[in-house]
Amino acid sequence: MKNNDKKLIQIIKSGGVGILPTDTLYGLVCRAQDKKAVERLYKVRKRNPEKPCIILISKLTDLKLFGVEIKKIEKEFLQKYWPGEVSVVLECKAKKFQYLHRGTKTLAFRLPKKESLRKIISKTGPLLAPSANPESEKPALTIKEAKKYFGDEVDFYVNVGKLNAKASTLVKIKDGKVEVLRQGKVLI
Repeated sequence: MKNNDKKLIQIIKSGGVGILPTDTLYGLVCRAQDKKAVERLYKVRKRNPEKPCIILISKLTDLKLFGVEIKKIEKEFLQKYWPGEVSVVLECKAKKFQYLHRGTKTLAFRLPKKESLRKIISKTGPLLAPSANPESEKPALTIKEAKKYFGDEVDFYVNVGKLNAKASTLVKIKDGKVEVLRQGKVLI
């Protein structure tokens, strides 16, 4: 692990919020299990407080951290598309995660394809990761664009150049059928 990664992990673990390249776009990230950091992320992003965000995990068993139990059909779907650019909405009824699911009793998760990102997540814990833009603005494709949006309101920026990726495909599995909520990079 590089020195930069160690510093980044420390910032995130201590409640930091910042810009990190994901396997799709730049994300505005913080630890999903840090309620204070989550509230700060919502404020910085000017996100609708009733709208949950996607959570990046490092391995399938991370779902247990949120009290999420997957059904057989969901597990088969996840094994087919993860790791990858597909985010899946799963049931999360635990009241203690109200600050994440915002009353919807569901959370969207993604197991990123990028191994270096999964390594970081394995050290920080799952990351809340909406795209790096204020609500209703275009996602930042460069750090320069992200800095225009967020300036010094965030604790770090990780620059890997311009990202031309699409957002993840967002799906929900209901009554055994896959429903595409947002068509992204992966066709389902």
